[in-house]
Amino acid sequence: MAINDDWLAQVREDTIDPALPICDPHHHLWDHREGRVERRYLLDEILRDVQSGHTIVSTVFIEHLAMFRADGPEEMKYVGEVEFANGLAAMAASGLYGQTRVAAGIVGYADLAAGSRVRAVLEAEISAAPGRLRGIRCTGAWDPDPRIARAKGPGFYLDATFREGFAELDALGLSFDLTSRFHQLADCADLARAFPGTTMILNHLGGLAGIGAYAGRREEIFAAWRKSMADLAACPNVAVKLGGLAMDYTGFGWHERPKPPTSRELCDATRRYYETAIELFGPGRCMFESNFPVDKISCSYNVLWNSFKRVTEGYSAGEKAELYHDTAARVYRLG
Repeated sequence: MAINDDWLAQVREDTIDPALPICDPHHHLWDHREGRVERRYLLDEILRDVQSGHTIVSTVFIEHLAMFRADGPEEMKYVGEVEFANGLAAMAASGLYGQTRVAAGIVGYADLAAGSRVRAVLEAEISAAPGRLRGIRCTGAWDPDPRIARAKGPGFYLDATFREGFAELDALGLSFDLTSRFHQLADCADLARAFPGTTMILNHLGGLAGIGAYAGRREEIFAAWRKSMADLAACPNVAVKLGGLAMDYTGFGWHERPKPPTSRELCDATRRYYETAIELFGPGRCMFESNFPVDKISCSYNVLWNSFKRVTEGYSAGEKAELYHDTAARVYRLG
């Protein structure tokens, strides 16, 4: 991901409804060092974003395969990322860095394909972030195009050994973050029906793609996506995160423009996806997310949340409270 602060600075806006309390339920923290390229998004970086105008009272950290342990048992290396996130959360909780409770909730990674053996990893992660670990994300997002995929192959959420590992979540009181692409939403619904007692949170509206084989097919894809989302919405244990549409694989191409989009442009291009999800799931199962710093490829934090607030300008105060804070705080049990 490029360092694009100068590019983003070309579009500055006054904050819309700055006093509205927000829980940002999806962001990452990392220090990736790949050859000569360093990608850093730690406490200093996220604080600059969350303190850019909106009232972000708390956040949820989501795994992104960073800061694994360098030694020890292979199956336990993932615990390192939870330890890392918990350390930054403790710093934020000190109050020395402002009022935002960064990483008040933590969603870690564990290889659920290990079957029931994963329980020891889950217990170690709970111990690594006592009072903060809320769930696990183990991606099933796959596509023939490697620019769009994250999982190694299709059908991961249908695999019997994966589901053996998944069954351990409920016993430990952990939720599950669903990560798919739009054409895999039936797999997500199947998983939700198989485990009705486990709370599941669909990331990024289910992974709408608009590049490669999906370029120029936005209306066709919207129709198929809406049908699959309606089926998933019938599962009462599933909530959905409203965001992720500023990623490059969605095909809007904002990151390729001379100037970033305004919040009005973002709103006009994405409104129907958010409104459809809210119609199907209801505000009580929907939560706006930043997906930073990934979505930062296209827009600043302040502009992104302004775009969401433009979408919901006609909503009631109660609906806004759920969409921006209450649903996320309840689902991730933030108190």
